[in-house]
Amino acid sequence: MPIIINLDVMLAKRKMSLTELSEKVDITMSNLSILKTGKAKAIRLETLDAICAALQCQPGDLLEYTAENKH
Repeated sequence: MPIIINLDVMLAKRKMSLTELSEKVDITMSNLSILKTGKAKAIRLETLDAICAALQCQPGDLLEYTAENKH
């Protein structure tokens, strides 16, 4: 998928664990893990808002578009 979720990068920059983020945003570890590993097919804006608030970042810090070559 051409959208990459850089949750692991932001967690490292903020020196925060996935467990700590899970507690701050009240999202299960399994759902955050799906986002972190790039297996998510969608993210609710409510969830994105909560993650950005907890990590003190912008959505663009978490989401990255990369073009895929499909030949």
